[in-house]
Amino acid sequence: MSELKKIEGKYIYRGKIINLRVDRVSLPSGRETIREVVEYRGSVAILPLFENGDVLLLKQFRYPVGEGLIELPAGKIEEGEDSRFTAERELEEETGYRAAEMEKIASFYLAPGYSTEEMHLFVARDLQKSSTNLDFDEIIEPFRAGKGEIEGLLKEGRIKDAKTLLALYYYLLEEGS
Repeated sequence: MSELKKIEGKYIYRGKIINLRVDRVSLPSGRETIREVVEYRGSVAILPLFENGDVLLLKQFRYPVGEGLIELPAGKIEEGEDSRFTAERELEEETGYRAAEMEKIASFYLAPGYSTEEMHLFVARDLQKSSTNLDFDEIIEPFRAGKGEIEGLLKEGRIKDAKTLLALYYYLLEEGS
């Protein structure tokens, strides 16, 4: 597969969470075009499983889409952090649980057409109650859902978050559904 070659790039925004870069690139044909790139450090998502097979999910208001979504615990990797450490930290901060076992099952790009964000998906098992430490602006309600409830949420189209869809379909495959 032929690659695009970057001729030059210019940052038009540098923020706390993202940077926006505009690159001029050369196509394999020799023609030039512009690519807009959202730079994001990377992130994790966690599929927390209780011993009985229930999944710990979150109801969370997401300002950019203007609605509450059902999601997995997740968060951005801070500079210098290892993805497993981030997963452990985010699980406890958002749900008030710690996991004795944290297994990485996948890494994937969320929107490779315009973003550098790579997400690392973990399964958390052997959960022990701890305490939450939410950011001041997070509006989160954790809840447990069994296999039947998850199937219903998926069939009804109530899960709109991509990372959560991916993880819950993985969960159902593993459960033999």
